[in-house]
Amino acid sequence: MIHGIIFDLDGTLVESSLDFALIKQQIGCPADLDLLTFIDQITCPITQQQANEIVLQHENSDANTAKALTGMGELLNYINRQNLPCAIVTRNSKTASEMKLKQNNINIDIVLTRECYPAKPAPDALNAVAELWQIHPKNLIYVGDYLYDIQAANNAGMIACFINHGIDTHYQHLADVIVKSLAELLTILKKHSIKKAL
Repeated sequence: MIHGIIFDLDGTLVESSLDFALIKQQIGCPADLDLLTFIDQITCPITQQQANEIVLQHENSDANTAKALTGMGELLNYINRQNLPCAIVTRNSKTASEMKLKQNNINIDIVLTRECYPAKPAPDALNAVAELWQIHPKNLIYVGDYLYDIQAANNAGMIACFINHGIDTHYQHLADVIVKSLAELLTILKKHSIKKAL
């Protein structure tokens, strides 16, 4: 049973048009390496700062145009009415995340970004939320749209929900639940979530 829900942000609740191939090209990151890991491993402080600034520029530009995905409002309203604990864990920056939440009227108090804990697929941020809520990870669902989201949920011992937007991927079988849309996720929550007592 689901006692709480944690969301990824980009591509899960809101649109994202980030061109990671372009960002990697601009900072010299090999195509097959994780962007954030590559930046963390840069030994020259000035070069590392420049790389971070390039990423932030892209994220902030993306945040300015990001719209809520179809079904987001109805889903979050249901979660709120049921008094289900809700949080966001994202690899995005704090600044860009706040912009996206504000312009899309997303009222979720707990938002953990890459500045808070090691980035996904590390489970640290998810573990922190479970500890804060005092809910066993097996009763929490983490919803995301990428491999790192599935891996983070698996690493934290949570239910991994993958939203594929109708496009199958070669790694989605690693998730516990696969949905095509937020509307489909809402249907699942109505069947398997437990209302939290006030």
